[in-house]
Amino acid sequence: MTLVDGFGRVADDLRVSVTDRCNFRCTYCMPADGLAWMPKPEILTFEEITRAVRVFLSLGVRTVRLTGGEPLLRRDAVHLVEMLAALGIPDLSMTTNGFTLASHADALARAGLGRINVSVDSLLRHRFAEMTRRDALDQVLEGLRAAERAGLKPIKLNAVVIRGTNDDEVVDLARFARETGYDVRFIEFMPLDAQGLWLRDKVLFAGEIVTVLSREVAPLIEIPDGDPRAPATEYRYADGVGKVGFIASVSQPFCLNCNRIRLTADGKLRYCLFAIDETDVKEILRSGAPDEEIGEIIRSAVRAKWEGHEINTSRFVAPPRPMYAIGG
Repeated sequence: MTLVDGFGRVADDLRVSVTDRCNFRCTYCMPADGLAWMPKPEILTFEEITRAVRVFLSLGVRTVRLTGGEPLLRRDAVHLVEMLAALGIPDLSMTTNGFTLASHADALARAGLGRINVSVDSLLRHRFAEMTRRDALDQVLEGLRAAERAGLKPIKLNAVVIRGTNDDEVVDLARFARETGYDVRFIEFMPLDAQGLWLRDKVLFAGEIVTVLSREVAPLIEIPDGDPRAPATEYRYADGVGKVGFIASVSQPFCLNCNRIRLTADGKLRYCLFAIDETDVKEILRSGAPDEEIGEIIRSAVRAKWEGHEINTSRFVAPPRPMYAIGG
């Protein structure tokens, strides 16, 4: 059984936000202060998350990634990984800011986590602190080393590039990835910030980064046989040393190949980061409904998935909830 939307796309990649809380305050994601976190009773329990994921697996989901906020802020997050790994998920991963990763990496690997994505937008201590509003670069780099030792591979670096802020570091980030053996994913700045400060002029387009890296690092060659549903367009370096990916949601939307769906920390099913509508899975979970009924609710929500977010058109409408409350 598979989850198919009205445009024939198969949804088999689930992102699960386990908390809306974060110990960073990234400027492109949330304001510096004044945030009202979700009350604990509104957050899905580990048992509810596990049951929901089990239903998703029965509907054909094969990839599950845990996100936040910052997932490692959820108490006993390692135990949740253990519970989910016991379901036999083919690909179980996590996206983290890396701040506490050094103290969790070994336990996460033992619990059954397969790989990890870490957000690293700058390699300069002062700029990292400016972008995250936390002086934490050293802790994140130590977390990366700990993840490598624990075998949480491949390690992927997520770098949001903002014109006029950190666009002068794309070469340094690419070289760092080549030297360490990590994969770097350059992400175009998207209109998902809580403060509504996004401007198209601040977006450094993926094509521009390809040109810069090909000139300053090594020529890039697009990998034509990658997964067409993957959000990142991948390139390899002509000299054979590493590869790099680009998530070009603004300049080159991949909506027509999208296979992702999202479950928020408060149990709402979203078929897109930019979705206006949500389906309340938590309510049906807590109502005592059988798995079959929950599965039908999920199938109906996926069938209603829209064609695309239309960022590049005048019809685009920003989502009502910022990225930290959705699960990046």
